[in-house]
Amino acid sequence: MSAVALPALRSVNPTSGEVVADYPQHEDASIDRAVRRSDSCFAQWRRTRFDRRGELLSAVALELERRRDALAALMATEMGKPLADGRAEVDKCASACRYYAAEGAEQLADRHVRTERRRSFVHHEPLGVVLAIMPWNFPLWQVFRFAAPAVMAGNTGLLKHASNVSGCALAIEEVFLAAGAPEGLFQTVLASGDRVLTVIDHDLVRAVTLTGSTDAGRAVAARAGAGLKKTVLELGGSDAYVVLADADLDLAAEVCARSRLLNSG
Repeated sequence: MSAVALPALRSVNPTSGEVVADYPQHEDASIDRAVRRSDSCFAQWRRTRFDRRGELLSAVALELERRRDALAALMATEMGKPLADGRAEVDKCASACRYYAAEGAEQLADRHVRTERRRSFVHHEPLGVVLAIMPWNFPLWQVFRFAAPAVMAGNTGLLKHASNVSGCALAIEEVFLAAGAPEGLFQTVLASGDRVLTVIDHDLVRAVTLTGSTDAGRAVAARAGAGLKKTVLELGGSDAYVVLADADLDLAAEVCARSRLLNSG
């Protein structure tokens, strides 16, 4: 349990250096309640029909589009993303929600396979509470690319976002609630990075996904592995840009520079 007062999570406008907001961290007891709400919701959500899950994701897509300008402005304020890029990111998230709403049932349907037995098939079961530890560079997209398929598959989501985009994290939770999501289906927990490992230890957290640094990935994988919990990790890196002999050098240089400076560098 937290022994001392927890420092607030500060959001700073990178273009001006001005403090946007200070967000109080959730105490350990509050995080425990959030995990338990998520697990309680899972008990019902896993039995919800695919068409109902799809209806919710479609409603989430509409809610994202209704808030497009506000969400783009929030991303610009918290992490410096140009407004046009922010609006495109919101649209991409809405598109992902609609994709899984339309295709999820078929992708998760039982798949029969031929074996020496009379009947063999692959069957998908939801895991439960999925903890997502997400980075600041794409504050919405990184979240929705996990949340949309996880929710469609019958899981519930718990988000621990980068501390400098706490406003975006709370806004995503608001989007789900405004779209009609049941309590506990998708929640944000405000906590510093050094506290998230204890959340992984919670008995009711069944899986963890992280996008972040290699060091963070090692720590999360070790902690989740100790509890035999499934993990999905996307870790940092910089791929080589290979220009072959038959390439258009002017075009290659243009694409290389544009790609490297994408998303405000």
